[in-house]
Amino acid sequence: MTTNDKVLNAFDSVKDVGSGRSISDLGWLKIISVTPEKIVVRLSLPDFAQAQRDRIANEIRESIKSLKDIEEVQIEIGNSSPSDQAPIGQAGHGGQAQGLTPIPNVKNVLAISSGKGGVGKSTIAVNLACALGQKGFKVGLLDADIYGPNTPYMLGVSEITPEVSGSGPEQKIIPIETCGIGMVSMGLLIDQNQPVIWRGPMLNGIIRQFLYQASWGERDFLIVDLPPGTGDAQLSLAQAVPMAGVIIVTTPQNVSLQDSRRGLAMFKQMNIPVLGVIENMTYFIPPDQPQKSYEIFGSGGGNQLAKENNVPLLAQVPIESDIYSGTGKDLPVVHTSRDSITAKVFLELAGTVCNSLSVKH
Repeated sequence: MTTNDKVLNAFDSVKDVGSGRSISDLGWLKIISVTPEKIVVRLSLPDFAQAQRDRIANEIRESIKSLKDIEEVQIEIGNSSPSDQAPIGQAGHGGQAQGLTPIPNVKNVLAISSGKGGVGKSTIAVNLACALGQKGFKVGLLDADIYGPNTPYMLGVSEITPEVSGSGPEQKIIPIETCGIGMVSMGLLIDQNQPVIWRGPMLNGIIRQFLYQASWGERDFLIVDLPPGTGDAQLSLAQAVPMAGVIIVTTPQNVSLQDSRRGLAMFKQMNIPVLGVIENMTYFIPPDQPQKSYEIFGSGGGNQLAKENNVPLLAQVPIESDIYSGTGKDLPVVHTSRDSITAKVFLELAGTVCNSLSVKH
C-alpha cells in the first residue's frame, strides 16, 4: 500500500524554479488523503509563485505515475491562513499593519512617484539608485509597480528568478544584485507577458512582503519605484514603513503637471516629506549637435509645480537618444554612458538627495 512518505518522495522532483527546492520542502503541498485508488493533495502557492501553478500541477500528476497502485490524483487549490509574518506571497489576504514598522538595517526609505504613467518614473528610480550606489552607498531598489514591473528589464536581469531562503514563516526572497544595487520586483516572479490581476488586499500584501520578507541586509537607501497615480500601492507603503521622503517625477507637459499636483497633495496629506520635484524629458539633445537643445514638450512645468508647493526642483533630466544605442537593453545610463549629460545629472541628483536627507558616506 502506498504511504504518505512514498507520496512525498514521488513529489520531490516537483520544484520551485526560483529556489530549486521541492514544493514539499517549501510547505506548498499537503497530503489530505491517500487511498489505493486516489490521492488528494492541497496546493497552496504563495502569490509570487502563482505563475508556476499550471506547471506544478502538471508535474504533480506526472509524478504520480511512478506509484503503480494509484490511479488518480485530486489537487485542491488552497490559501494559507493570514498572519503578520506569513510565508512569502501569502500575506496578501491579511489586514493593515498597526503603526509603522522600520525595515531592519535599512536607514532611508525613499519613494519615487508620479501622477501619471509614461513620464519616466522608473528610469529615474533605477538611475538614482545606481548613482547612489556609485557614490559608495549600499542601495536597494523595490519595484512596487506591481501591475507594470519594468525594472528587471531596465537592469538587464529580466530572465533571472530570485532565490528564496528558509521555509514557512522564515522564508525570505533574496534580492538580485546587479549594477551595484539589490533589486526585488514582481517582474522577476512572473512570466514576461503575464498580467497581474489583483485586488487591493493582495497588492498590499505583496508590497509588505517585498518590504519585510526580502533579505535586504544593510542598506543606506531603499528606493521604492511606485506605480503612477494615487492608489493602493501608495497607501500600503505609507501605512507600513517610516519614509525618509518622496520625490515627484513630472514632465514639462500640462497634463503631466495636473496629475502630479494630485500625487504631491496626497503625500502631503499623509504627512510624508516631499523632497522635491524632478522634471524628466526637459529638453532634447540631438546626437549630431550636442551643443544644442530643444524643448520639445514645452518648458517650465517642473519649476511651476515645485514653486506652487514650496519644494525644490531637484533636477531636469534631458533626452539623449544615442546613449541607449547598441546596448540591446535600457541599462542605466549612469553605467553605460557615465560621461553623458544625463548620467552627470543623475550623479548630481544623488548628491542633492544625500544633502536633503543629511546623509554622509
